[in-house]
Amino acid sequence: MSSILSLKGVSKSYGSTHVLENISLDIEPGEVVVIVGFSGAGKSTLISLLCGLDKPDSGEVVFKGAPASGPGPERMLVFQNYSLLPWLNAYDNVALAVEQVFSRWPKEKQQAHIERYINMVGLDHAWDRKPAQLSGGMRQRVALARALATDPEVLLMDEPLSALDALTRATLQDALERIARTSGKTIVLVTNDVDEAILLADRIIPLSAGPKATLGPEFAIHIPRPRERRALNHDPEFRHVRTAVIDYLLSTKRHPRPSVAAPAPLPAVILEPSS
Repeated sequence: MSSILSLKGVSKSYGSTHVLENISLDIEPGEVVVIVGFSGAGKSTLISLLCGLDKPDSGEVVFKGAPASGPGPERMLVFQNYSLLPWLNAYDNVALAVEQVFSRWPKEKQQAHIERYINMVGLDHAWDRKPAQLSGGMRQRVALARALATDPEVLLMDEPLSALDALTRATLQDALERIARTSGKTIVLVTNDVDEAILLADRIIPLSAGPKATLGPEFAIHIPRPRERRALNHDPEFRHVRTAVIDYLLSTKRHPRPSVAAPAPLPAVILEPSS
């Protein structure tokens, strides 16, 4: 099977900071790939390169066998910070994207399509609320519905749950697992949460600590779907992969401590008696 999206020897720097070094990655159609790494390692840079919002200094981004020179509706990105228009309600935020991508559809077909994806993320009761009237988790559901409604061939996700509280994050992780299982979409997600990665992924690839971050060994996840988080804690493969991924990530952070010069002696200070 040929890859749908690839990075070929990609490196990226910002000024004197070398973020990514010689990254090669092949994404197969229909698989869920999760890149897991420390904050600041370059995960967002990697996902920006995949979606075309940024260009590599060297190497190439390839989509379906052809160079990908910029962003396109076939590679839709879900951001960390929702990126919703505050003056539009949930329905209209999704509609704006649908109208751009499917402008030739009749209004009735667009409306049914929008409603399908709002219902898919569980927002049928809040479609008329503006972002300020929605919780963080609900805003992220709108962002996810907007991305899915454009029917991209690849859904890219830049730590979409990182700003949420633990309970809301768990709820949306379960929703993402269901969507990944039922939609058949090719999904690439970056996160710093190893448990989240195992819950969602067909394949996990750790990103080493920066600078000059590189991809480490991949871990195929053979745990059957649907995956239930309470059962995962007792699954031997879950425990094995979790330990292996964490051990690899920690190994990339183990640098020798720099030598510290002995402190210079303090000058002698003589206090004059007060008059």
